[in-house]
Amino acid sequence: MKMAFIDYYKILGINKSASDKDIKKAYRKLARKYHPDLNPNDKTAEKKFKEINEANEVLSNPENRKKYDQYGENWQHSEEYERAKQQQRQYQRSGQQRTSGGFSDNDFSDFFESMFGGRTSSRPGSQGVKFRGQDYNAELHLSLKDVYRTHKQTLTVNGKNIRLSIPAGVKNAQVIKIKGHGSKGISGGPNGDLYIKFSIKNDTKFKRDNDNLHLTVDLDLYKAMLGGEITVNTFEGKVKLKVKPETKNGAKVKLKGKGFPKYKKEGQFGDLFITYQLKTPENLSQKEKELFKELAKLR
Repeated sequence: MKMAFIDYYKILGINKSASDKDIKKAYRKLARKYHPDLNPNDKTAEKKFKEINEANEVLSNPENRKKYDQYGENWQHSEEYERAKQQQRQYQRSGQQRTSGGFSDNDFSDFFESMFGGRTSSRPGSQGVKFRGQDYNAELHLSLKDVYRTHKQTLTVNGKNIRLSIPAGVKNAQVIKIKGHGSKGISGGPNGDLYIKFSIKNDTKFKRDNDNLHLTVDLDLYKAMLGGEITVNTFEGKVKLKVKPETKNGAKVKLKGKGFPKYKKEGQFGDLFITYQLKTPENLSQKEKELFKELAKLR
């Protein structure tokens, strides 16, 4: 998985001189092309659609677009930059730049170069304001089987590999934070963090409810009436289950500890709930029909 600074103009296929009308036109064209309804189960199109919407939200807003054009990747820190800029102007007006420990015009330029990711002045009189880097947000797609056991994955963030241990039992839409793996800090400030949101696809017959699992099992009429033994699936394999005589349609049975792993609780599991779905016999023979008629008379 790769994450890097996104060029919103490039995403919409326009240049920086594009008018509001150009932005709207480009957005509508691409949104139609990559809309989820027209691209079902296409993860690439889904990701593209999200990027297009994100780009449009920034560029279609004149104030945000102005910040983005001026500060690029760090546009959301624009107010902090402006406050720092105002403070430096106050220093200049107060005459501190004329003292041995103050700012000169060159120092002032160096200060802003350092804030915007350029060089940091080495002059004794120069100072810098540290800013925390931006956070990165990413979505990691896994299957329900993937998160049944703790496993490791390697993510690539701006060319750097991160070995990530994913605990068993992580939930759909859950977000975890990896400290210091966001955008690089400015002027020696701390790095931002990486937030990973899990998108877990359930391609099994089990329905997950937190740590519990639910499964519907077909039960034939004869076993339901007379009782017996059946084999049912659990997430780890098959088990034999006794059926009580005269089991009703919709009856539930709990298999303790056969559910899903509990998040960050090693060796602890939820329960598996089996729901019986009565299956009536089909294509009855003449003999079977006669027997059912006899049974009806007895009832």
